Amino acid sequence: MQRSFTRTVPYSADQMLALVADVESYPRFIPHCESMDVVRDSTTPETRFAARMKIRFGPISQAYTSRIEVNQQAMTLDAVAVDGPFSHLHSIWRFAQQRQGAIIRFDIDFRIANPLIRSVAEPAFAAKQEEIMDAFVAEAERRYGA
Repeated sequence: MQRSFTRTVPYSADQMLALVADVESYPRFIPHCESMDVVRDSTTPETRFAARMKIRFGPISQAYTSRIEVNQQAMTLDAVAVDGPFSHLHSIWRFAQQRQGAIIRFDIDFRIANPLIRSVAEPAFAAKQEEIMDAFVAEAERRYGA
């Protein structure tokens, strides 16, 4: 299932990339994110790392690990799941500076591996992505001001 989301914010592209790359802080503001364990690459700790996110929806808890690469030159953050309930999950955040702020584009492509829960879980997970985008915008306002 592929989804794309775009927002325009009054913050710089650099600020928004830094916020999205601050994966350790996700449990404080991302809905349903219970914990985040990060293992940084020793040679490029700020740009290449693995993050294991535990998400909870009521009594159901799942975790998955993503390989993450931050490209400051391209103004992107690319994440690919390497385990968990997905047969594939690839997301990319893109940030473009404009005169009075930045345009954020978030593209996600995923498929839940279990065919028995796929028909229910995929639409629910897709719907949550809009909520997650809103959470990043709200966190940017908290961090960087109105």
